[in-house]
Amino acid sequence: MALPIRPFVIAAATLLAALVSGCGSPGDSHLKVVAIGDPDDPFEKGVRLSPAGQLVRAATAEGLVAFDEQGRVIPALADRWIVTDDGQSYIFRLRDGTWRDGSELTANAAARSLRKAVQQLRGTPLGLDLAGIEEIREMAGRVVEIRLSHPAPHLLQLLAQPELGLLHDGRGSGPMALKRQGKIALLTPIAPPQLGLPQVPKWDERVRAIELASTSGAEAVRRFNAGEADLVLDGRLATFPHTASVGILRGTIQLDPVEGLFGLQVASSRGFLADPANREALALAIDRAALIARFGVDGWKATTDIVPPSLAGGPDNPVEERWSNLDLADRRAFAAARVAAWRQAQGGSGSGPKLSVWLPAGPGSDVVFSRLKEDFAAIGVALTRARVEAGADLRLLDVVARYPTAIWYLNRFNCSAAQAACSSEADAALAKARRSTDPAERAALLAEARKLLTEANVFIPFASPIRWALVRSDAIGFAPNAWGWHPLMPMALRPK
Repeated sequence: MALPIRPFVIAAATLLAALVSGCGSPGDSHLKVVAIGDPDDPFEKGVRLSPAGQLVRAATAEGLVAFDEQGRVIPALADRWIVTDDGQSYIFRLRDGTWRDGSELTANAAARSLRKAVQQLRGTPLGLDLAGIEEIREMAGRVVEIRLSHPAPHLLQLLAQPELGLLHDGRGSGPMALKRQGKIALLTPIAPPQLGLPQVPKWDERVRAIELASTSGAEAVRRFNAGEADLVLDGRLATFPHTASVGILRGTIQLDPVEGLFGLQVASSRGFLADPANREALALAIDRAALIARFGVDGWKATTDIVPPSLAGGPDNPVEERWSNLDLADRRAFAAARVAAWRQAQGGSGSGPKLSVWLPAGPGSDVVFSRLKEDFAAIGVALTRARVEAGADLRLLDVVARYPTAIWYLNRFNCSAAQAACSSEADAALAKARRSTDPAERAALLAEARKLLTEANVFIPFASPIRWALVRSDAIGFAPNAWGWHPLMPMALRPK
């Protein structure tokens, strides 16, 4: 079965047309982008990357495929591909061209690099997402095949992740080159002939460098308001209140329509948290509607489920939210009874359980902590805020889904990667689902894994994540999308 690649070819052709036709003024030679995080994030190595580290990795080391600014998969080192009828083999034809050092771009080198990247991801949630890959091999001089143990409809989205960028002799093949200038990552588009590609006329006049910095949410917004930044990326709920200071003449606040996990991960299995029923008590106590109302984000909806209902039951048969037949007062009554039972089991003397929670710094996190402290106090649980993540009983988990299936959500809590409370029974059901080639059996096993993980109460969901950006009114190459992913190369084109 051939993959319909026409939309991807059109996207690539549109990008080339923009390069050929776009000309800017000398004053827009650099675009200043700020990612919220720590100053050293753009220069990270390894496979556990911050958002700024992911931006740099994707800009400097293409994979077989990549994402465009709208979150669509487009050709990168591979210019076309097919998928076999059984969905268990993806065959990629590499583009004509070279690596950065001028050596030929071959299937042997690409397959070797991809195998190494997949191997390095073992033990991470993304590594679990790639567990269906059985073999990566070269078929001819420029043809790479990926064989799977079972069909993986979202494999292309996985291969487009920054962590799957291919290296040759320790270097990626662009499309941008990195130079460090103190805390600034200067990223410059590489001229096509340096990669063995055709010359684009007046290349230097049609592209510009990007200065990428990473700093706190407050400082990022200050720079934007002062005209010192053109874009601010990777805003989250923790820093969302800072956007109140953004003036409408400077630019716009953009929200990505993302799904994912936003809630409390149970990091400790000791004391009160040892019993799944007690962990459920905490989830029952939270007034999600009140929490969401504090931020005033239109369309932001609460959830009580690990997996979004539309994915858990399918778009035509979504499952109901947990405790949909109980109002908040009833939920808290059940929760308070469990806290009282725990106290009685401890001898009945003294105060109730005392827990600590870690949340990232920011005024949004202050709001969340205040709400949680009040909610937990209503059932007899005292909550304090941990200064560091290590050792906290609970920690905020705020991650965007990389592909739209239940497996992504379940993999986040696998005992081999979660480093927190988990369910070996759910993991076993999920492992069977991965191995199954029968769609009905696979769906049933996934439903069982979700049920077991839900009953283990290792995660307390609040809502979908929030991802916001600040975008100057005349900026190009940015588009809100379902993955919250904003590659730098499209931004490097000069405005016409």
